[in-house]
Amino acid sequence: MKILAWLLLLVALPVHAAVPTPQEVKAAWRSSDTTLLDRHGEILATVRVDMAGRRLGWVALDDISPTLGRAVLQAEDQRFMEHGGIDFQAIGKAAWDNLFGQQRTRGASTITMQLAGLLDPKLAPRSKGRTWARKWDQALAARELEAGWNKRQILEAYLNLASYRGELQGIGAAARNLFGKAPSGLDAGEAAILASLLRAPTAPPRTVAKRACALARELAGELEPRTDCAAIEWEVDAAFARTASAPASAPTGVTPQFVRRLGGAVGSSSGSVVRSTLDAGLQRFAVATLRRHLAELAGRNVGDGAVIVIDNASGDVLAYVANGGAGEVDGVTALRQAGSTLKPFLYELALERGQLTAASLLDDTPVDIPTVGGLYVPQNYDHQYRDAASVRTSLAGSLNVPAVRTLMLTGLERFHERLRALGITSLTEAPEFYGWSLALGSGDVSLLELAQAYRTLANGGVQDGKRRVLDARASFIVADILSDRAARSTTFGLSNELATGFWSAVKTGTSKDMRDNWCVGFSDRYTVGVWVGNFDGRSMWDVSGVSGAAPAWRDVMDYLHRDRPSRPPAAPPGVVRQTVRFAPAVEPERSEWFVRGTEVALVEMLPPAKRAPRIVYPAADSVIALDPDIPAPLQRVSLRAYGGAGLRWQLDGTDAGPADRGATWAPLAGEHEVKLVGEDGRAVAAARFEVRGAAAPGQLASTFSTSTGGSAIRSSGNGVNSGESER
Repeated sequence: MKILAWLLLLVALPVHAAVPTPQEVKAAWRSSDTTLLDRHGEILATVRVDMAGRRLGWVALDDISPTLGRAVLQAEDQRFMEHGGIDFQAIGKAAWDNLFGQQRTRGASTITMQLAGLLDPKLAPRSKGRTWARKWDQALAARELEAGWNKRQILEAYLNLASYRGELQGIGAAARNLFGKAPSGLDAGEAAILASLLRAPTAPPRTVAKRACALARELAGELEPRTDCAAIEWEVDAAFARTASAPASAPTGVTPQFVRRLGGAVGSSSGSVVRSTLDAGLQRFAVATLRRHLAELAGRNVGDGAVIVIDNASGDVLAYVANGGAGEVDGVTALRQAGSTLKPFLYELALERGQLTAASLLDDTPVDIPTVGGLYVPQNYDHQYRDAASVRTSLAGSLNVPAVRTLMLTGLERFHERLRALGITSLTEAPEFYGWSLALGSGDVSLLELAQAYRTLANGGVQDGKRRVLDARASFIVADILSDRAARSTTFGLSNELATGFWSAVKTGTSKDMRDNWCVGFSDRYTVGVWVGNFDGRSMWDVSGVSGAAPAWRDVMDYLHRDRPSRPPAAPPGVVRQTVRFAPAVEPERSEWFVRGTEVALVEMLPPAKRAPRIVYPAADSVIALDPDIPAPLQRVSLRAYGGAGLRWQLDGTDAGPADRGATWAPLAGEHEVKLVGEDGRAVAAARFEVRGAAAPGQLASTFSTSTGGSAIRSSGNGVNSGESER
């Protein structure tokens, strides 16, 4: 009698249409993804930004397979088209089963009542079970829904709002993640599986398969034949295995972090559409190019890379390839050692300050620089020295020793400050932290900030079209050097991946132990940066800038100028062209650019006989450590000098032989002084140094030898530069 009274009261209550409209529900739906568009409106990528649930876009009922609709009605609400939101027959049967303890095969909740629970969390079933009070509230809400909605709208909203499995919410995400297809393409078996999941989304695979098989048999007369339970069981296993792993993303090279960062910058959220400055065609080409070259370099232990393309005039990022397919790692913003890519800004600073010209000759001979940590011994990539090289040759050929000498000329603090002004924010330590190796790129930089710095150089020293950071005249000369394939040929040869068929300026770089390889350059319209290496820091095998990053750089640059070649920039006011020759002819006569007022017609270099001799090793104030693991008779220090012809070594007042030949010394612990002395006995160079460690037993005096056997002495300094340049 209580149940009958409850039903009669429910029928008699008036309907209050206090429910949202179908349009409001649809408008409130948010996909868990953000869609990234290119500059022309083409879809580039979709990236999940809401981790609370996996949702795709709202799916209209016309875009859902009718097979699924029939399967859901059969499983959940067979009288859906007949009742007004409440199935009194189902409620009566449920009450009867509850009173007399009979097993209930289906619940009394209609699809409309379930939709009411999805729209209002207070009406949703709770873990402690359903109550008649909640059923009452659901029934009232269902009547209100039926009064304002039609059956198609109710079914469409239900299929879109329901949870199917795990985090999958809505038919769009369920069909895509479980079966890899759109809702319109669901077949009978798939429809039966999804309909079975609605009742128990967390049920084990065997239970879901059993229910789906039974449902498919019930519908055998309506659906195409698909009652093979073994096939349905296999389909369930395959679907659950598919949703356990993240769906593969399209090879766009865009990471989720990039999309989230871009979306945050424009104030977007999940379900939003973000228009970017990227060009879809260029993006696809850059991704394909990087992946192809990484495959070619796989045999040299190269697994990762990144590419960025920037429009010089606007600063728009036209291509952003964060990686070659290595998940969410962003190689464009990752910090890596810069290698020789910072050298153009060092030489620009020296030219700007009038300390050097493009024709100035730089010393390219061995040098040991004392530091608080020991000796810093920069070396050229090929371990060869050219005696002297012009600024043009030193920069274009990426020589290390002249670069370090240039940094000593300009000043470490001033160069560090200039790099920071260029926007390289990662150099957060004091200049002394990086030391003289900053000339060779010992600091960590990102491809994004490095490319932006090169864009400033491409724009004549103006940053973001408004702030001058570099001198226009010096920037022009540096760009001219970076475009000079003849000057580059001394190291790279005339034919290489850096030589485009149009005007371009480019620099490569390789970090210590070949962990990072760069190629960054610009044309009149674009700046392109490429990095290759390994995200885990593993070293590459015999990879230089020309063989590593340069091929991808060249292909992208060729693509950008496939329709219009790049043209060289016009010379700014204040630069002049002057024919210059060298005496002696260490370099051929050529026409050279100068900042007005610094031009010269002849660059003379003192002959070796007139150059001041100097001690190369041991350097002044250096500390040498004896190795306790090596027998004392085998430990030797090599005495090395530059310009030692006609001079002799003198160590602690004792003659040690001619200085123009190699000499070795069996060291003793203590403080020592080495000199270069002339025939008259006067010293022309001297250096004090210290040897640390216990004296070998029985070793009472130092001995000298003119043999050049290998030294077994440890220097307390770094004997190899920390930013070796590429060839």
